[in-house]
Amino acid sequence: MAHYFQITKGQSGQFTARFAYNAETLLWSETYASKASAKNCIESLKKNAPGAAVADLASGEAGKGYRFEIVESKSGEPFVRFVAANGETMMRSETYKAKASAKSLIDSVKKNAPGAELSEDA
Repeated sequence: MAHYFQITKGQSGQFTARFAYNAETLLWSETYASKASAKNCIESLKKNAPGAAVADLASGEAGKGYRFEIVESKSGEPFVRFVAANGETMMRSETYKAKASAKSLIDSVKKNAPGAELSEDA
C-alpha cells in the first residue's frame, strides 16, 4: 500500500485522522468528537498542503495561512506541524534526529497527500 489516510476510533469513542505510508504513520491529528470532523481535517490537508508555506520556527521564521511548521521538541529534536489558517494545529509528526528528515516529510506530504485514499477503520 502506498500513502493513505486512515480514521480510527479510540476507546474514548473519539476519532483520529492519520496520514501513513505502508504501515508507518507520518502525521496524526488531535482527537475529534465526530468522524465527520476527522474527515474534514483530511480534506483540508489534501487541499491545502501542496501550496502551504514552510516556516522553520527553530530558525526564527514565522508563517501565516495554512503552513507546515518545523518545531524543536523539548529535547531539541525537530518535528513537523501542519497548521490551519486560524493558527490551530491540525496534524503533527514524530520527532526526528535531523531537520533534513522533517523537510523530507513535508515534501512527501505535499506530493502524496492530495491523491491519497482514505482507509476507514472506524
